[in-house]
Amino acid sequence: MSRKYKFHNKAGLYFVSFATVYWLDIFTRQVYFNVLANSVTYCRAHKGMQLYAYCFMPSHVHMVFRSSNERPMELLRDFKKYTSKKLVETIANNSQESRKEWLLWLLERAGKKSSNVSQYQLWQHHNQPIELWTDKVIKQKINYIHNNPVVVGLVTDPVHYKYSSARNYQDDHSVLEIDDPGFMG
Repeated sequence: MSRKYKFHNKAGLYFVSFATVYWLDIFTRQVYFNVLANSVTYCRAHKGMQLYAYCFMPSHVHMVFRSSNERPMELLRDFKKYTSKKLVETIANNSQESRKEWLLWLLERAGKKSSNVSQYQLWQHHNQPIELWTDKVIKQKINYIHNNPVVVGLVTDPVHYKYSSARNYQDDHSVLEIDDPGFMG
């Protein structure tokens, strides 16, 4: 792994992106978005996650976050481990999931290819953390996150995408709370 893609400053602010295996469009149903949102809420309340921007896309997640207890790698590892197990369980138990067998087959196939996975693998292993150190870079990454649904054609305005902090920046905290980005001035 490249040196630039590691958590070197444990107290730093980071932009991370991580995707599902095979870039599967898992997040197409409310119940799966709920798993991510509930997990973020838990991590904010109990694991020291400070979240400043996010976007849950159909096949991947973007976040700008910091670990208040200076354990960003462990925080992200635990988040991905928990959401992976919970999402596989939710897919398996979702009677409305028309893609159930296919999704579980692909997740199991990915798990068999990985030496450190016991059965199913939902997330790709890398996170590509990029430390954010200036207001200009922070704003650039937040704009990238918020515009991601527009670029791929899901919406025409970032605020219209339900699972994005673009809504929070317009004082709509109805989907997910984020921390005050007051450090940006």
